Amino acid sequence: MDDLNEEGAELYSHHGVVVKSQSQNRDDDFQCSGTLSIVEYCSIGKCIEWKPTEVSVDSETHDQEWAMVNAVGRRNLPSNGSNEGQNRCRSVRIELADLKSFYITRNMQRVTLMQRDGTTHSAFFFQHGNADCFVAALKGNIKTIRSRKDKHLFIVPDQPESQALNRSFAELDLYTENTSDFVWRFVKNLPHRPYESALEAFCKVTDLLLFRPPEQRREEEVAELLNRSLTLDESPANVAVEEYAVIQLGNGPILPPRPPAPRGPPLTVEQWTRFQDKDGRILEVETLKDIIFRGGVEPHLRYEVWKFLLGYFPWDSTHADRQKLRKQKVEEYFQMKLQWRSVTPGQEQRFSDFRERKSLVEKDVTRTDRTVQFFAGENNKNLQTLSDILMTYVMYNFDLGYVQGMSDLLSPILCLMTDEVDAFWCFVGFMDKVCSNFELDQAGMKQQLQQLYCLLSVTLPDLATYLEKHDSGNMFFCFRWLLVLFKREFLHQDIMRLWEVLWTDLPCPNFHLLFCVAILDSQQHILTENNYGFTEILKHINDLSLNIELDSTVSKAEGIFHQLTSAVKLPDVARKIIGLDPLGDPDGEDKNDSAQATNVDRGLKVEEGPESLETVTYEPSTGEVSFERSLNLNYL
Repeated sequence: MDDLNEEGAELYSHHGVVVKSQSQNRDDDFQCSGTLSIVEYCSIGKCIEWKPTEVSVDSETHDQEWAMVNAVGRRNLPSNGSNEGQNRCRSVRIELADLKSFYITRNMQRVTLMQRDGTTHSAFFFQHGNADCFVAALKGNIKTIRSRKDKHLFIVPDQPESQALNRSFAELDLYTENTSDFVWRFVKNLPHRPYESALEAFCKVTDLLLFRPPEQRREEEVAELLNRSLTLDESPANVAVEEYAVIQLGNGPILPPRPPAPRGPPLTVEQWTRFQDKDGRILEVETLKDIIFRGGVEPHLRYEVWKFLLGYFPWDSTHADRQKLRKQKVEEYFQMKLQWRSVTPGQEQRFSDFRERKSLVEKDVTRTDRTVQFFAGENNKNLQTLSDILMTYVMYNFDLGYVQGMSDLLSPILCLMTDEVDAFWCFVGFMDKVCSNFELDQAGMKQQLQQLYCLLSVTLPDLATYLEKHDSGNMFFCFRWLLVLFKREFLHQDIMRLWEVLWTDLPCPNFHLLFCVAILDSQQHILTENNYGFTEILKHINDLSLNIELDSTVSKAEGIFHQLTSAVKLPDVARKIIGLDPLGDPDGEDKNDSAQATNVDRGLKVEEGPESLETVTYEPSTGEVSFERSLNLNYL
């Protein structure tokens, strides 16, 4: 760390540059003003540095103040809810040799820097719209190329002397031991892992993606992703592999221009009242859902509307019906709660499933949304309520029990409802929608990743091809998005708005997958022109957390839906995903035809065998898509 104390030559400086940081709790958002500089050192060369105005260069803690790019990131949030300003504003240093690209907004107010390893830094805000001065200075010290597809994106070309190899685990310093030895030992041991370890493996991958700090993830992260890569192509036991036909989504559909899809205002109290008859029944439910899809629900109205969206109350129930139903639900809830609370220590000692699930709940509750005021602080009674609801769900659904990630889904519901019983039954309705995400064999997650790739291949075929060529066609980098339905990607109030939009099931089934495509559409040029590989893509996507604009992304996703519905020769496999009738014979008269003939009729090019390590397969009788992938170990 001696280079941190070295006196550098300042080549450029710009005062009053602001760094903003956001957390799940808007009250904890903060911004710091500081100086952005380009400094040259004898030991490490030229660097971009940002220092908050209150930090002194002569401070005795100068070494600790530097947020080195591979040690401190903007996602480091405190776990106990206590945030002190002096600990938030940390200096940043980026070596120019590590800079891969930068993005400047049209109004010249914001610059975002991206490194070769995929790290995306918090944006720098220029309060007077003069970011072009910094960009000009940057161009004077490093070679840049303007993107042909996005004039606001500038690429720093690879230097011939650079030793950075995008696809090398060793160069990324992922392991302290010999990289290839570790990987081969991991692969060698896979056949001996018993099936019952699947739940343990699932817990590990959710733990590292949801709870583990970045500096503690690396070895486990790559190992678990390798594991998923090796097991994704396993076919269900009851499906005959030979029934699948390998297809290539070439000769793609002809997509019309993407139409605009403006958002609207949220559902108001006056509108909500007009949709009810004198007895309280909800009228014109589809029209009501369309309003919610367009703009969500006013915050103070969510407490009532969510109970209908999540199936707690039927839309056609009267006030009297709901009073009677809630009384029944209260009794049922406390009966189930009494069941697990009555388990004696001796019984628990002899009941391993119960003991393990209870331990997992207790572990997760203590680290769920602690930056949100509702759960902040020590001895918070709301944490106990969160735990009680999750344990009662274990009794409600013995087969599923508790799996890591469920606490993330319950947290906003409990914050809103505050009542334990109401929160539980709304959570039950939510879990009914997403329970396949938490299945032991991960069949639900695999299917969604496969469907996402299919939609991407017809909507953004260039990006899909790029991902395939860069070991990312498995879409693993979207795992967290789907597992907890974007919970970690948005601020607390925004995720509530997104969820209620998705709960309407409009404008089609699997709209959340189109929402994924919309996010990737906005990141396509950054991923491809930076030539990101698997690890860099994963890091970049994770760095989008709390930096995705909600309304424009929902609007883009709806526009993509209208594009697909108007497309010429949209493959049946994609049509079925978004709820459209297939174009093939509705009576299924071609079921006895060869898979090749069926797929040719549907405008899909069939391959006799896979030409690469990754193929999409389609089972004609069910319309199911499978993504088959064999691991290429040559790059390890």
